[in-house]
Amino acid sequence: MWEQAIRDAVEKTRRNLERHPMKFPHITQEQRYEWGESTDWIEGFYTGMVWLCYEHTQDPFFKETALLQMDDFKIRLQERKHLDHHDIGFLYLPSALAAWIVDGRDEGRELALKAADHLMLRFREGGQYIQAWGPKGDEKNGGRIIIDCMMNIPLLYWAHQQTGEERYFNAAIAHAEKSRRYLMRGDDSSYHTFYFDQSDGTPLRGGTHQGYHDGSTWTRGQAWAIYGFALSYRYTRNPLYLETAKRAARYFIQHLPEDHVAYWDFDVPIEPGTPRDSSASAIAACGMLEIMEFLAEGDADRVLLNEAVQKSMSSLVRSYSTMHEPEEEGLIKHGSYYVRGGMGPDDYMVWGDYYYLEALMRLTSGIPGYWYERE
Repeated sequence: MWEQAIRDAVEKTRRNLERHPMKFPHITQEQRYEWGESTDWIEGFYTGMVWLCYEHTQDPFFKETALLQMDDFKIRLQERKHLDHHDIGFLYLPSALAAWIVDGRDEGRELALKAADHLMLRFREGGQYIQAWGPKGDEKNGGRIIIDCMMNIPLLYWAHQQTGEERYFNAAIAHAEKSRRYLMRGDDSSYHTFYFDQSDGTPLRGGTHQGYHDGSTWTRGQAWAIYGFALSYRYTRNPLYLETAKRAARYFIQHLPEDHVAYWDFDVPIEPGTPRDSSASAIAACGMLEIMEFLAEGDADRVLLNEAVQKSMSSLVRSYSTMHEPEEEGLIKHGSYYVRGGMGPDDYMVWGDYYYLEALMRLTSGIPGYWYERE
């Protein structure tokens, strides 16, 4: 089943590339993608899919296309276009770092390091965190962090490995600690966002942007926590991060519905038509597979996580994928972007497609994506 799903993903990715050369997918509300320029935080996932397809097939078409797309990311960084946010890792790890990991491209390494420098511009010394959105000193967002950024700080960990410059590592650790202490709750659920005093980092309150309410658990945010803390453990070997990732994973598993694919928020009332978020389950599956790499065979958590991954991925392939719908552009249906804001409440999400394919690659060939260099 996994191999059939991968074949379908490769075929759809090739067709999308051929039909929309040098265009990137953007989210709609019409069960399709809008194809255009690289202007959002999501385009790196598409290039990451292209690299995964190349690793699986060794077809030079995919490598050549991924390198062309990387040139687009290079221009975007040079011109500082649409980069006033923290999602630099999402853009440059699956594109530039992937080129270095997969093909040994020096320009990929150099671009990833420049992207790390750009992300460092968002680190606030006074508060010891990476500001998610807006300019420094912004009245609304100047003291705000979000759980998603746990998936961006691997760019800083990696830059430290490459250069030995402690500033990258120190910023990543400071942000990871702020996230562990304040974004994660005592019951192992997570806030989407948290606010700090901009001058000294004094914690103020938790909140949400895309969740059901400030005290709810946005499922994609919980998935980012699972994977993000697992990656922080990989880079630091701090056992607190592995424990945080495992606890976040257990919470996610315990709150899933019968078909093992998450709704968009764990606290939203479940009624006919309540949106799912298939992308959250795909991200969580990748995070759980990452955690499992550090657990011994027979470990109780490893058994729990493996069973959860098998169930959720089976459900995604059988009931959410477009495997038997060859003309569809996306790989998995029923993803959600920003339900309360009316943006893409039930549609294809390119990050959902990416993590779905990454999970399939992990399950079949041990290809772990592009969040760190392979050992």
